[in-house]
Amino acid sequence: MNTIETRALAAWLDDTLQASRFRDYCPNGLQVEGKSKIGHIITGVTASEALLRAAIERGADAVLVHHGWFWKNEDARVRGPKRTRLALTLAHDLNVFGYHLPLDAHPTLGNNAQLARVLGLEPARRDDGAPLTCGPDNLVWLGSAPGVATLGELAAQVQSRLGREPLVVGNAGQPVGRVAWCTGGAQGMMADAVDAGATIYITGEASEPTTHLARETATGFIGAGHHATERYGVQALGEAVAEAFDIRVEFIDIDNPV
Repeated sequence: MNTIETRALAAWLDDTLQASRFRDYCPNGLQVEGKSKIGHIITGVTASEALLRAAIERGADAVLVHHGWFWKNEDARVRGPKRTRLALTLAHDLNVFGYHLPLDAHPTLGNNAQLARVLGLEPARRDDGAPLTCGPDNLVWLGSAPGVATLGELAAQVQSRLGREPLVVGNAGQPVGRVAWCTGGAQGMMADAVDAGATIYITGEASEPTTHLARETATGFIGAGHHATERYGVQALGEAVAEAFDIRVEFIDIDNPV
C-alpha cells in the first residue's frame, strides 16, 4: 500500500483548497496530528464519534471531513463528547483533517460545485470561466435549472436526487428563473441571493425569518438538509487525493436528518 507523509498531504490539501484565503469559524487543515504517514483515509461530513469509530474499525490512518473541531466560541473544556472524540483520536494515532469554508467554495471539488452536479443545476459563469457568485466570501452560487419549469418540479428533483424530502416555501407553480444555492447552514445568505436576482434559493437549513423573507420577496425557498447538501464535496476531495497519491480513500455516510 502506498503512503504519503502526513505533513505533505496537509500541504497539498491546504494548497488545493486555498485554505489561507478564508477567515473561518474554525481552523482549517490538520486539526489533530497522528501517524506520520498515511495510507488509508476515511472521509465523511462530520468528525463525529461514529465516524471515528468506523475509521478505527477499518484501520485508517486519518479522517478527512467538512465539519471538523475547535469551533469559534465553543466551550474550550475537554469533557463529555469532546473528550471521547479526542481520546479515541489520540489513542489510535489518527490524523484529523477538517476543511469548512474552503471546501464549500472550491470551484470544482467544493460542496456548491458538487451539489450543482448532483441536482442538475447549471452554474452561471464569469468571462474568465469562474462561477458567478455573491454573498460573504462569494459562497453563494448563481445559475439555472435546465429543463425544470416550476418550484414544485425543482423540489421534486431535489428530493429524488438527495433522497430526502426538502422544506419548501413558496407557490409550487411559480416559475424557476435564476437559481441561487449554498450548501449547509446558509439561510442567512438568502438576502444576498435575492439582491443578486435569484428567484429560487436552495440551501440546507431554514431559520424563523427565512419563511418571511421568502414570502415577502416572492422567492422560492428549498431547505434540502444541511447534511444532505454537504455529502458530495468531501467525496470529490477524497477521490482527488486517491488519484493524486494512489492511496486508499473511503467515504462513510453517517446518517443525519438535519
